[in-house]
Amino acid sequence: MSLDKALAAAQGDIPDCVAVGYVDMASGFLLGVKTVDSHPGEILDLVAAATGDLFQGKNVTEIERLFDKSRGITNRAAGSHYFNEIVVFSTNLIHVFLRSKKNPDHVAVFVTRISANIGMVLARSRISMTALETTV
Repeated sequence: MSLDKALAAAQGDIPDCVAVGYVDMASGFLLGVKTVDSHPGEILDLVAAATGDLFQGKNVTEIERLFDKSRGITNRAAGSHYFNEIVVFSTNLIHVFLRSKKNPDHVAVFVTRISANIGMVLARSRISMTALETTV
């Protein structure tokens, strides 16, 4: 299945989903996106940059380093991170960011209406992530 088809399938499977994107944090690119509305390229570029900041920003990596230090971890396994899922509630939307287990530099972004059931959104997002990972 292609990434575009997997994104479309995810959008159809996740309750009240208005957008799905797949970000490569290593390159800073949004590899694919499906939305119910059109958005200017500048906004979509910022989604990729903001996703990188959420997972790889200076303060986040410092928190991970301090967690390791406090737990006596000196050799963290490659690709292992503390922050793998981030949920953001905005005024009208729920934004779910899931880090890929197969490639820690990849993150899927799922955006739903605030009225969606958060439990179903998380469950369906996790299932959809599995399909998305296999396409890239």
